[in-house]
Formats: sequence, structure tokens, C-alpha cells
Amino acid sequence: MPELLAVCRVHALLPDAGTVGVTAIDKRPVEGRVKARPYGLYADVQADRANHGGLDQAVYAYSQEDAEAWGVELGREVTPGLFGENLRTRGLEVSRAVIGEQWRVGSALLEVTQARTPCQTFARRLGSPPRWVRRFTQANRTGTYLRVVENGDLGAGDEVEVVRRPAHGVTVADWFGAYNRLDGAAALADVAKALLVAHDDGELRLSDEMRERAEQALRG
Repeated sequence: MPELLAVCRVHALLPDAGTVGVTAIDKRPVEGRVKARPYGLYADVQADRANHGGLDQAVYAYSQEDAEAWGVELGREVTPGLFGENLRTRGLEVSRAVIGEQWRVGSALLEVTQARTPCQTFARRLGSPPRWVRRFTQANRTGTYLRVVENGDLGAGDEVEVVRRPAHGVTVADWFGAYNRLDGAAALADVAKALLVAHDDGELRLSDEMRERAEQALRG
């Protein structure tokens, strides 16, 4: 059974050279149970609220398997929270979760919404590895944002149970690869149509950002 290795939330707001002036990517593991509410984990914050956070990006998850792959490439340990994630999992293909998939973690119910888009703030947080934004994009190991469907509490050691997986089958990686026209990705229009049909049929609820991008993709 997939499990939750760590629950992370902001340790400190750090100075950053970007327009906001600070970053909340300094997430670190915390002990005990943590409440998950519609806008995220209790006592967690986002510095750039124009581009992060909100109901559809309430929680960010990243897998240990993807973190270990980056650790080899970067030549350093990618500790829980280093990528700004709230949840570090093991045994779950987080970046290939189906959009709309729901996870029961502790007593909380979470729903996969969209990929994480890398930015220069993320790169600076890691010490600006060469071409980091492009490398992270091309690797298509983005992790996923989640919305909180049912409030609850969670903690390290909890099982992560996939309780619902929509039939449309479009994964976070499918969408991100198509949208960014990565090698081997499906046609963007096909992926966008599948998501919009599922949204219209009530199979999932796309975030406003995802829906707008999918509609734009169909318009060409």
C-alpha cells in the first residue's frame, strides 16, 4: 500500500530575488497529525498567492521515487519538503496520477487537480542548477497539486489509498507533456477534449486554470 513518508509545511519565509521578495518553498517535515482544510494544511502558507495556493492548489505532493531520481541527477539528497511539497509519498506514481483521482490519506480526502509548473523561484531555492526550469519540465516528473474534498487530519506513516480513479485516464503527466509539447506526448487537442468531456459529464471537476487552458487548446 502506498504511504505518506512526511508531511511538510513552511518553516520560514526566505528572501528571494523575484518580484514577491520572499519565498515559502522552505517546507520541512513536522511531527504528529496535521489538519487539512480547503486552503491547505494548517499553519502552511504561500508567498506568491497570485500563482500558488487556493482551493485547487491547496496541497502539493511529490513522490520519493521521483525525488530519488532527481537526487542522482543533482548529486544531492532531495529531502522531504525541498521541492516545496507538503506531502512526500512512497509507492505511488504521483506524477502519473489521473486528473480527478481521489486519495484517502488519514481522515482527509484529496483530489488530484493539476501539475506543478516550475518557475525561477523554484530554481533559486535549489541554488540555480543549470537550466533547471527546462530540465524539470522535460523530465515530466512534476508531482501534483490536490484539492481538499473532505477535511481531515493526516500524518507520516498514513496509508495513501486511491479510492476513485476517473475512467477518462488522462494523467497529470499526459496533460503536462501535451501542453508543453514534450517529445512523445499526445496531441494537446486530444488530451484537452478528453478532459473537457469528462468535466462536462461530471466525471471530474477541472480547476478554472485547467478548463481555460483546455478550452483554449481546442480553439487552436
